[in-house]
Amino acid sequence: MLIDNFKRKIEYLRVSVTDRCDLRCTYCMVEDMKFLPKQEVLSIEELIKLIEVFNGLGVVKYRLTGGEPLVRKGIVDIIEYLNTLKMKGLIKEHTLTTNGTNLQRYSEILKKNGVDRINVSLDTLRASRFKEITRWGDVSKVLNGIQAALDVGIKIKINTVVTKDFNDDEIIEIINWAEKKNVDVSLIEVMPIGSIGEERFDQYKLMSVVEKDLTEKLSLTKSSFRTNGPSRYFTRPNSNQKIGFISALSHNFCETCNRIRLTCTGKLFMCLGQNDFVDLKYPLREQKTEDVIKMIEYAMSIKPKSHDFEIKKDDFNGYIDRYMNQTGG
Repeated sequence: MLIDNFKRKIEYLRVSVTDRCDLRCTYCMVEDMKFLPKQEVLSIEELIKLIEVFNGLGVVKYRLTGGEPLVRKGIVDIIEYLNTLKMKGLIKEHTLTTNGTNLQRYSEILKKNGVDRINVSLDTLRASRFKEITRWGDVSKVLNGIQAALDVGIKIKINTVVTKDFNDDEIIEIINWAEKKNVDVSLIEVMPIGSIGEERFDQYKLMSVVEKDLTEKLSLTKSSFRTNGPSRYFTRPNSNQKIGFISALSHNFCETCNRIRLTCTGKLFMCLGQNDFVDLKYPLREQKTEDVIKMIEYAMSIKPKSHDFEIKKDDFNGYIDRYMNQTGG
């Protein structure tokens, strides 16, 4: 069992299997992103070995992220391994976060291998906006992929980053579209990660403003429903849909944090909103499992109580100097 200095039981690992993606969302990475050289990225076998180690330490919930996890060659091997652990009763669940572009290809494989729910990142339903925010994406591929996943019985939650003066006028449209498909939605504040500077500040819209507006227009009421994630959920009248708000800056959710993040290079980040990490790659490649375990246990002793996110126009001390695709969602 992994417990940090604040008595939080750490049982949830998000594994970034690649820093690569087939889109270039403006809040996630730059257009001419320089991806990691192949030798720095952990092999599928190495990622599976680390999952095995974490499982031995009591981690029972896993989410595969990226970049885009479904562009990683050999990703099915990891999914199949996690399903083996699930069938043995060694883990509670394994899920993934995806941009949805490859769901038509992978939905049946995911369902067959024990993936019962996934998160899909979708910030607009409009083709022109989707192409603008992703720089070249086709929203129809995502919408068809979502339907393919729903058709095989995978539960979906939509993650929408609310960007000021871009898609903030479309949020109700997205929510209503999702309700018709019996899909929940989480709305996410822009976080000061990656693209350092005024551009990130200009994208930020206070989630409390969004929450107040939607509460009035959709007659939302607070729900006691909770998941492994940081969303605060609301419901609307005569609907089973749950609408979540993730407010990393305006409503700190760190007191219940039970998760850590592993990058595709073997770096273990104890907090999305901090730059500190421990590097598991070297003892892993030297086949020193005991040293890997010691480093993980050390990481628990320095996991911070909370993040220090700030988003200001002229002061970047509260920004994180890595892109979201490097850490995973």
